Amino acid sequence: MLSRVADSLYWMSRYIERAEHTTRLLDVNLNLMLDESASSADRRWQRLLQSLGGPKDVTWTGDPYALTQALSFDTELPGSILSCIISARENSRHVREQISTEQWHRLNSLYLQVTRPDMQQGMDADNTIMTSSEQPTEFLQQVMEGVHEFQGVSDSTMSHGEGWQFIQVGRYIERAAATALLLEAYHEDLWLHTEAIPEGNEYLEWMGLLRSATAFEAYCKVYTADVTPDRILEFLLLDHEFPHSIRFSIDTLQRALEAIHGEGGSKSRAEPLQRLAGRLQASLSYSSVEEILSGDVIAYLRGIQYQCGMIHEMIYKLYIDYSIQAALAG
Repeated sequence: MLSRVADSLYWMSRYIERAEHTTRLLDVNLNLMLDESASSADRRWQRLLQSLGGPKDVTWTGDPYALTQALSFDTELPGSILSCIISARENSRHVREQISTEQWHRLNSLYLQVTRPDMQQGMDADNTIMTSSEQPTEFLQQVMEGVHEFQGVSDSTMSHGEGWQFIQVGRYIERAAATALLLEAYHEDLWLHTEAIPEGNEYLEWMGLLRSATAFEAYCKVYTADVTPDRILEFLLLDHEFPHSIRFSIDTLQRALEAIHGEGGSKSRAEPLQRLAGRLQASLSYSSVEEILSGDVIAYLRGIQYQCGMIHEMIYKLYIDYSIQAALAG
């Protein structure tokens, strides 16, 4: 596959996944506003910014709607929802001939929907909601539905060859890194003082974390309603069946990379990438939550983020910015 095609498919998928992640965090925290005090609100929104990597020039000023507006529509922010969808659509335009008509129509429709002028005017000068149709939560729900529809048609209408595998790689490396950063943001409140007796509002925080990873219902099916910090960490980090867990993401990433190696016929050249991904996969497959909690949880989560970054760099070295000599040698 041409490097420019692989690059565009990979980033199209990463940007779509990033938009969905930001959308979900905003939606969950807006819904939790009904059950919070002023102090818990400050902590919660500051933690949201931390879980998004601390976007540059974005600070919590006490106004959740202003923050939501910025993270949704500010095109000066590379990680805003609008910026991500614009970037995803631009990448898909570069590979229009490689994706299905349904994929293009779904992503283009989402782009046209979020760039409508009236979509960005959900609040008046006093930051009060103007009409029910312009509420932030409705916009966020529309974005999530659009992203899910795009991902669904990608899986059902595109041939599962090398191009689709690069889409899988982009989606799941983004998801694994984002979930690790989300867990790190919650560390101080959930796992730093595990011996503390939980207060009533802490259960709300725990459920908020699960909902931020679309995991509440799936968690309850595994653990019933016994919501505890150690089981939340175990589920979001090590569960091999839940699509938003880090282990599931890395397992899927590894399978996609193996398929690309096989199709490309360059297994020897891809060995460093296979080792990187395989090492991360093994650490998640053979670790227990007790071992992780007995050590440095933050270091473990940052290690996952670092390894995702190393895998990204190796993908670029092998498939995007490779030299002709390296390709011929492989």
